Amino acid sequence: MIDNIDFVVLWVDGNDPQWQTLKNKYEVNTAGDTRITRFRDWDNLQFWFRGAEKYAPWVNKIHFVTWGHYPQWLNINHPKINFVRHEDYIPEQYLPTFSSRTIELNLHRIESLSNRFVLFNDDMFTLKRLKEEDMFRKGLPCDSAILKPLISSFRNSIGGIVSNNMEIINTTFNKNKVIRKNVFKWFNPIYKRNLVSTICLMPYRHFVGFINPHLPISYLKDTFFEVWEAEYEVLHNTCCRKFRDRRDVNHWLFRYWQISTGKFVPRSVSIGRYLSLTNNNKSVEKAIIEQKYKLVCLNDDNRDPIIDFEKEKELIKRALEKILPEKSSFEL
Repeated sequence: MIDNIDFVVLWVDGNDPQWQTLKNKYEVNTAGDTRITRFRDWDNLQFWFRGAEKYAPWVNKIHFVTWGHYPQWLNINHPKINFVRHEDYIPEQYLPTFSSRTIELNLHRIESLSNRFVLFNDDMFTLKRLKEEDMFRKGLPCDSAILKPLISSFRNSIGGIVSNNMEIINTTFNKNKVIRKNVFKWFNPIYKRNLVSTICLMPYRHFVGFINPHLPISYLKDTFFEVWEAEYEVLHNTCCRKFRDRRDVNHWLFRYWQISTGKFVPRSVSIGRYLSLTNNNKSVEKAIIEQKYKLVCLNDDNRDPIIDFEKEKELIKRALEKILPEKSSFEL
């Protein structure tokens, strides 16, 4: 039994007129990422809370992080909810921010946040029973140390950000020493066929990339403090940019750091799946209703903009409603 595991979930109401006015003021002449898919609301946050309550009742506290807005149905006075505004924890010099990276990189500054926490985006859902041991074991985050080639082919892609993360990892850590120190964590049978990728990439002198499941990530708050101390300049520069930018790093840097320092316990990647929302989401609907995975990311795919957003939004909501029909105690 592991005590004091918190969840952190980030949310933005892209329809808030006050937030829109502020965003419009700062996005003039910006080179950052201001695409609509970064901010539009799928109106399914209630299912995030239903899933957390039903399938992870052991969670200690839910830190709900927003610009300051919240859905009217949410009971922000619930004893398990800590309603966190950006101004409550992000240094003033970085505000206002419209970059998820700034919001994520400063989470360790949330005063009441447990040292063990799981970071969710609002498009990541719990679809069936999740155990504490799925996220933390022996006091350490559960994760998968699997080498995978880094491929980036378009501007503002996540691949460019990962490249920035990997540059730091490779200048800080020696790949062979890291793996030799924790051989069983890297060559663990729980990874199954993914071991092939790591074996094939062993001849390379440097880390060429890690597998990125794009799912909720287990973190130690101590890791954030450690990386900020070691890499203040790059984190500071990222936070100074108001919108996502290809020069940034993101919170995956902290994940890579945990893996490189051996502060994790091996876990199968089959715990969840990244599902891309496009203009035809029948396969996603099926995966939700059949509860194929414990965790899913229902990602608003920016490379294939949805043609009929309202139609697809209702499709996903109906699927989530089928497995989570009852209101949670977080709903008024």
